[in-house]
Amino acid sequence: MARRKKTNRNAIDGWLVLDKPVGLTSNDALTRLKKILHPQKVGHAGTLDPLASGCLPIALGEATKTVSFVMDGRKVYRFAVRWGIETETDDTEGAAVATSDTRPSPEEIRAVLPEFTGTILQVPPAYSAIKVDGERAYDLARAGETVELQPREIDVHRLDLVDCPDADHAVFEAECGKGTYVRALSRDIARRLSTRGHVTELRRLVVGPFDEEDMIPLATVEDLGQCAPGGGLSEAHASLILPVATALDDIPALAVSRQDAARLRKGQGVLLRGRDAPAFSGLVSVSSLGELVAIGEIERGELLPRRVFNLAAPTGAADFERI
Repeated sequence: MARRKKTNRNAIDGWLVLDKPVGLTSNDALTRLKKILHPQKVGHAGTLDPLASGCLPIALGEATKTVSFVMDGRKVYRFAVRWGIETETDDTEGAAVATSDTRPSPEEIRAVLPEFTGTILQVPPAYSAIKVDGERAYDLARAGETVELQPREIDVHRLDLVDCPDADHAVFEAECGKGTYVRALSRDIARRLSTRGHVTELRRLVVGPFDEEDMIPLATVEDLGQCAPGGGLSEAHASLILPVATALDDIPALAVSRQDAARLRKGQGVLLRGRDAPAFSGLVSVSSLGELVAIGEIERGELLPRRVFNLAAPTGAADFERI
């Protein structure tokens, strides 16, 4: 016999990688997306300033449990710097605070870039979301207070000069780790070159496992129309969603039996025995029969669940299950 399977049609699990347009905050873009998809749980992996465009991964449902893995991943930015003017915000939104007539040559620019790669110290912009005595730095700065932030270690894996369209501008591409402020990087490069500078354009190309090929313009999502609240995703909307496990591409994968998956979902550990047991320790992405089960950690031959997933049935799945 068959009985109707209880499904939650409000549940949407996976990643939608937005190509955020200039002029919107990350939260603005998120709000507009929520009005279309009506997800139960949603979040984004890494804020973009309103003047920045590009890769804004949106976590839906159970994907919110994997946001930290995406945020900790590498990021690639392409950005343009205007030489000769430093602003209070280190971009085009702020008023000019210093000027210089010096214009660096391409050779001079390339010569200093190695100083800004590797693990370096960076003082974040005063207009940033870093908290100072419980207040956001940008709120204090906008209130006219002097904001003094301490330098922090950041990792810049790659920094290339892409183009010098004219004497006043240069275009760069940077691959960096979590916590890097491109605006501050541009400011410091300019000062090192005995001039001043600020970012005029900024586009994020990569966040963790997501790149330009994954990006969907917000307008494209909006053109598909709104999903009915409680009615699940349309086929067109579902085609835009990447699996939850996409965020875990950078950690080892481990397949377990259905019985072991049931133990993990109950919060119980699983002993790993035999020649097929992994010979390493640390975090793993655990699946069973192709379905993501948990983020686990292997300790002394035991697989312990750290985050357990309860994924919704895929859009279009049958409403009946055999018993």
